[in-house]
Amino acid sequence: MNLRLNRTVLWFSTAAMLVASLAWVTAQRPGDVAIDPDDIGGIVTSAKGPEAGVWVIAETTDLPTKYAKIVATDDQGRYVVPDLPRASYQLFVRGYGLVDSARVSAKVGQRLDLKATVAPNARAAAEVYPANYWLNLMEDPGGRNVKHCGTACHQMGDKATREIPKALGSFASSVEAWDQRVRVGPVGNMMGASFQQLGDSRKLFAQWTDSVVAGQLPKEVPPRPVGLERNAVVTLWDWATPVSFLHDQSAAVHYDPSLNANQPVWGVSNSNDFLAWLDPLENKAGLMPVPTGTAGSAMKMNAPSPYWGTEEIWQPKGQPRSAGVDVKGRVWFASAFRGTLTGFGGGGSKGGTQPAFCLATSNNKFARYFPMPVPSGKQVGMYDPKTEKFTIVDTCFTTDHNQFEPGGKLFFGQNNVIGWVDIPAWDNTQNAEVSQGWLPAVLDSNGDGKVTKPWTEPGEPTDSTKDRRAEFGCYQPAVSPLDGSVWCSGTTITRIELGSNPPETAKAEQYTAPVVGGHGVDIDRNGVVWQNYNGRGPGSENAVVTSFDRRKCKVTNGPTATGKHCPEGWTVYRKRDQQADQADHFYLTYMDREDVLGVGAKNVPYVGGANSDSLVGLNPETGKFFTLRVPYPLGFFARSMQPRIDDPKTGWKGRGLWSNYATYTPWHVEGGKGVRPKVVKFQLRPNPIAK
Repeated sequence: MNLRLNRTVLWFSTAAMLVASLAWVTAQRPGDVAIDPDDIGGIVTSAKGPEAGVWVIAETTDLPTKYAKIVATDDQGRYVVPDLPRASYQLFVRGYGLVDSARVSAKVGQRLDLKATVAPNARAAAEVYPANYWLNLMEDPGGRNVKHCGTACHQMGDKATREIPKALGSFASSVEAWDQRVRVGPVGNMMGASFQQLGDSRKLFAQWTDSVVAGQLPKEVPPRPVGLERNAVVTLWDWATPVSFLHDQSAAVHYDPSLNANQPVWGVSNSNDFLAWLDPLENKAGLMPVPTGTAGSAMKMNAPSPYWGTEEIWQPKGQPRSAGVDVKGRVWFASAFRGTLTGFGGGGSKGGTQPAFCLATSNNKFARYFPMPVPSGKQVGMYDPKTEKFTIVDTCFTTDHNQFEPGGKLFFGQNNVIGWVDIPAWDNTQNAEVSQGWLPAVLDSNGDGKVTKPWTEPGEPTDSTKDRRAEFGCYQPAVSPLDGSVWCSGTTITRIELGSNPPETAKAEQYTAPVVGGHGVDIDRNGVVWQNYNGRGPGSENAVVTSFDRRKCKVTNGPTATGKHCPEGWTVYRKRDQQADQADHFYLTYMDREDVLGVGAKNVPYVGGANSDSLVGLNPETGKFFTLRVPYPLGFFARSMQPRIDDPKTGWKGRGLWSNYATYTPWHVEGGKGVRPKVVKFQLRPNPIAK
């Protein structure tokens, strides 16, 4: 009996060892990849052999919201799409020099080799090039940066813009066709007026699209991903609606990426007055209406859209945008609750009434110091997921892009003023007046170490005995982690120090960059200010990032602090890998201070390559740029991004950099009308086939 049992055990043990050995041999065949039960992996080959640096896209509609995951192949053409939710997937290959392969069905845990298709000609290959490669065909002999008109709103050079849609109608000339195409749709009045201001330069757009029709192709071929770019895992989820313009999204607290772990991602729809959410754990998305108070809508379609006809797809009143998440998981955002906004996206207000505490007649210390009599365009909204309630905070200043600081202040920028809402004060009092403050930028021009009234106003003669109030823009504010000072983006960057008892203790400094066209700004853990430049306007540069280190300045204030007084603080990084880089559009700047993504360096600035389907990072240790591309669907338009740590114990799998498709026109994204915006998560694994 014992002998028989032992023989049985021996037989099963030998069989198990043989099976394990065979499995190991199978996994170790040349070119094979090891996969887990929730992966799909294999080898990509074409008629030319293994294809390195091409993308494999796995997409499914089986989940509550549409889902896709994208990876790149290694030097041997191997790929692993890791950690997929259980579903049926369609896989295909996309890459530069190829045309899309046929879609193949697969399930998780399956090893699947894919056949890539070499492009039959250059035109076929160019169909999947990023928009900037096509926009780079546009001539700009006057140096006015005309090609960048429109790149702040949607991609220029994608298929929807480099071709004139037949549904637009027939015209005597291409210039007339362009005059009409910018007049249609929900913001046609605004676009049409701006386009006419270009005068004869409008012909450049007509000549550009004519050249594309005539067969002209991009001058350069985009490079395939190399190095760490191949290690990227990109995950996409659909959210919101096919007509939603979500300017940005918020996945984490800016100053601490470990907060808000595993929580929803939030965004507000500027075009529809919705708050959108995504639960990435459950792969679910939804939205809810944002209250708009007494705000009115001033939008009216100028001419029928070739996509939507006469349907009024946008009738927003609040136009909410610029969401931010606080330490309690609440969502704060800019939105109008009174008056009627004078423009789409922001601007001033018509018909609104400014709160009495904003006026010079008030006892409010900030109003006495610098009154705000003009009605603010947007105020502050908040949504609490725990109570499922919205709250409105009326503000004297207009709100838009914002940033939290660890003490709980939420800073906003507008022209010539920074403002803030003190979140703990609001929680304690629910009183808008005592929960906010604002400041102008007053320079310590006389060098006595403080700012005193009266000061000279912009445009007035200089008085060496007085301080001077300076004009400034503040499209994106940023808070220094070193001293709490607030910095504002621009060709001249502005630093405002609140002091211990603002407004009396506040003072400002200004520094003029060696590059024109500053747009987005953020600050690293050492207090170094990073800014991007987007090429909009004559003389401005594009695809440029600068750093400014105030610690190097010999002078920071006083009569010699004229703006150009600290050239030693500036370092300029120009992305010039290809000519097409200068047809990209860098939007905002966000820091990954702690290397959450895993590039191997701290204090990495990221910018949205809005016209190149990418996030662009700069390694501060090497001074080299790298590109994280979203090759599908074409049209990734990044404005904002945040690093987040969901689980510090799981390495790269518990970390990510979050962004979203933030174009005004989701119907221009590959797939056309009906395509929904997407949340995008970037991760970096140790190598292209890591599980």
